Amino acid sequence: MKWRREEDMKPIKGNGGCMKKSIIISIILGLCLIFSTVSFLFLNPKAVSAAEATTASKAGAIKLININTASAGELTSLKGIGEKTAKAIIEYRQKNGPFKAIEDIKNVKGIGDKKFEAIKGSICVK
Repeated sequence: MKWRREEDMKPIKGNGGCMKKSIIISIILGLCLIFSTVSFLFLNPKAVSAAEATTASKAGAIKLININTASAGELTSLKGIGEKTAKAIIEYRQKNGPFKAIEDIKNVKGIGDKKFEAIKGSICVK
């Protein structure tokens, strides 16, 4: 049954009340729920940051590649790193020892600031 006119919202025999009252109560309860949720998030900034962290981890679960132990195949999965550059990274690592910081990868021939900016979020030196 659809309610279209005000006459249709008059008391219905057997429902024990008025349809207008039930609609108003539903609106008030909905507003209370919205207000309590906003209040909770406003008063508990840790809850907001935890929710953002969860969302971020679900959205971008990126596996970091350890540049000290990565194979040539793993290195080539990085944006802008081909077989030649991957081989240069491995040779540099064998000659000079493990990287101390991710920025040290810029010492490898073929990796400059631009390429480093593209891969820095995907690498680590654990």
